[in-house]
Amino acid sequence: MTQASIQDAPGALLRISLEDGRVLEVPEGTAACRLPGAKDGRLGLPFIAALVNNDLTSLSYPLQINARVRFLTFADPLGWRVYQRSLAFLVAKALRELFPRAEFSLQHSLGTGLYWSFRNNTHDGISWEQLQRLNDAMRDLVEQDLPIRRHKLSWEEALAHFAATEEDDKAELLRLRNPPHVVLHSCGGWSDLAHGPLAPSTGALGHFQLVDHDKGFVLNLPRREAPYDILPLEVEPHLFTIYQEHKEWGRILGVNTVGRLNTFIASGEIDAFMRTAEALHEQKVGTIAQRIAAERERVRVVLIAGPSSAGKTTFAKRLSTHLTVLGFRPLTLGTDDYFVGPEQTPRDAEGHYDFEHVEAVDLPFFNESLMRLVEGREIEVPTFNFQTKAREFNGRRMRLEDDQLLIVEGIHGLNPLLTEMVPPERKFRVFVSALTQLNLDRHNRIPTTDNRLMRRMVRDHRYRGHSALATLRSWTSVRRGEERWIFPFQREADATFNSALDYELAVLKPKVEPLLMQVKAYEAEYAEARRLAHFLYNFMAVEDKGVPRTSILREYIGGSAFKY
Repeated sequence: MTQASIQDAPGALLRISLEDGRVLEVPEGTAACRLPGAKDGRLGLPFIAALVNNDLTSLSYPLQINARVRFLTFADPLGWRVYQRSLAFLVAKALRELFPRAEFSLQHSLGTGLYWSFRNNTHDGISWEQLQRLNDAMRDLVEQDLPIRRHKLSWEEALAHFAATEEDDKAELLRLRNPPHVVLHSCGGWSDLAHGPLAPSTGALGHFQLVDHDKGFVLNLPRREAPYDILPLEVEPHLFTIYQEHKEWGRILGVNTVGRLNTFIASGEIDAFMRTAEALHEQKVGTIAQRIAAERERVRVVLIAGPSSAGKTTFAKRLSTHLTVLGFRPLTLGTDDYFVGPEQTPRDAEGHYDFEHVEAVDLPFFNESLMRLVEGREIEVPTFNFQTKAREFNGRRMRLEDDQLLIVEGIHGLNPLLTEMVPPERKFRVFVSALTQLNLDRHNRIPTTDNRLMRRMVRDHRYRGHSALATLRSWTSVRRGEERWIFPFQREADATFNSALDYELAVLKPKVEPLLMQVKAYEAEYAEARRLAHFLYNFMAVEDKGVPRTSILREYIGGSAFKY
């Protein structure tokens, strides 16, 4: 009998390869949790999910084909997402049981945790006594070690369930989809839409801390790198402010969940929505320009920093336009032209060039150029040739006149080392990021880096010829560089700008999906590609013709009025 006919036969045996080298034969349909070692854990942490042929699955996943299986704890990067999502499920279950009439929502990440809003009996905020009750209830659920079960309902049954439980956000998300079935996770009478695998039981979710903050609380989490330690919560005031401002924009726009956005798209209101979102951006850029103009007697250098694909370049160009209206003649200076050559570029722990490192820039030369400009002297501006990997001088000269400002845009703009020779009073610093305020529904958030990752994926493919696989492979290094060289300095900012647009994921969807399809199951990045594809399934697609030519989104999808 051929291999194909063996697998087609009823009760066929599957060949399963485990991480430790063992190869097993098990009956088709065997759950991953029943494989040898599934209950052992690693380094004292329980397994909470599995990789099956590089696809992230729950431990209850029934194996259907020959597969490579690797078990995950929350110390694994992919397992960490499962742990966060599982704890959010636990919070929502406990809150609904304790305060059935309260309004609560998982808002966004904050420090090492997740910030939740809470409103009960028309009062914003959670009291210390209520937070203690929540903590006790969650600890009790962990102690009970209740199973978290994955099951399927028909579309009609799922819609009726969430209508009966008055969870309109979930019903609205389902209403404009047409799946043959809907997957839910359930535990002790509480059910939620499945947006990815969860831990097998509540007993695996004991590492957390609840911290009162603002008008809600933070579900503080251990670091993946140190799973037994939960650090004191450190809140970046600028970051929290930018989130809250964008939440207010969401209230103005009338959209804070993907289901609500889809309703706007289906009803033909999306063009007006897009114009309003862009107008809020324009208003914010104008406000920052007016703040700079109000300090024209002292400010000579405007520094614009932020992580990859935050929209720094387009923001700098739009800010320059606003400053021109206010009587300035801005000049721009790019830090990329001050890169050192390969011989001097720092290397990371794996020995690869670390282009995110601040010393990838010729700091002494850059500082000297800045100081000469601030003092009104002329400089010759270099150009870095990315083909020859060398700095060149082509006779381009620059001088800063009395009515001019210098705009410097780059990832290290807020790092004091980049401009240490320039007196602090001569600088105005802006931090740009892309922090979506949209949630899939009230209890399931959109990871804050997904906007930027998909922007970069589209840009890398369009302008650099890179595949989605190449972008995904480099993303870990990019994120590591951001954590070390960008985010620690955001508190230095004088102003913040959130470049996220609440409609952009609907525009990016038809551009990203074909790229993700090219990532195959034999690649380690397949699980992330599958996650993003599953995530985008929640959005209705929008054509890009309504995106203004001055939009930050045009920096990635093309058609911008600006030259880059």
